[in-house]
Amino acid sequence: MTSMTDAPLGIVGVVDAVTARLRERILSGDLRSSTPVTEASVSDTYSVARPSAKAAIEQLVAAGLLVRTAHRSARVVAIDPATVRDVYRTRARLESAALRELAAAHIVPSGALDANAEILAMAPGPDPATVDPDLRFHTALIDALESERTGRMYRSVIDEARMCMAQVQGRRLLDAATIAAQHAEILEATAAGEGERAVRMLGVHLSSAEERLVEALGADTGA
Repeated sequence: MTSMTDAPLGIVGVVDAVTARLRERILSGDLRSSTPVTEASVSDTYSVARPSAKAAIEQLVAAGLLVRTAHRSARVVAIDPATVRDVYRTRARLESAALRELAAAHIVPSGALDANAEILAMAPGPDPATVDPDLRFHTALIDALESERTGRMYRSVIDEARMCMAQVQGRRLLDAATIAAQHAEILEATAAGEGERAVRMLGVHLSSAEERLVEALGADTGA
């Protein structure tokens, strides 16, 4: 049990802290798909009052990481092929728009370069360690637009993408060298002002990850 009383942090601080810890457990796969998350269990686990537990759960429902149906406890969102495809296609729409803007101005975000250099330095082969720098690469494309609202919207989608990866056992990740090469091609096209070429390469990159997750999900469920 984690002790986290309402007094030192105040109600808002406690809710945010509990929300952050639950979010981390969901995104790491510690809380599996369809696991119930009740006010009683959250209150007991983190030693917080029921209203704080309820508020934390509602924040995660609003973020799309938990789902609540009428007269039932909240549960971790169930991951199925339709969810994976919707998440990745939403990413593609947002990132494609970002690449067109960046290419028009010949902007190559330094954060994307740094993240890809990290992947490039990894040993060849699929490695879960590629997930963080890969997502940082894509987030850097959105952040380069300098739009708070677009960034906030995209981070919600990225949370769902990370959850898809965490919830699928035996996920089939791309080879680190392949990821780095595809990223480099996207950035090269962006630097050259070739927005549509960058978008096509992004499509290949994201669809590869999407198909691997769908295949892994089918393997885990025996489909």
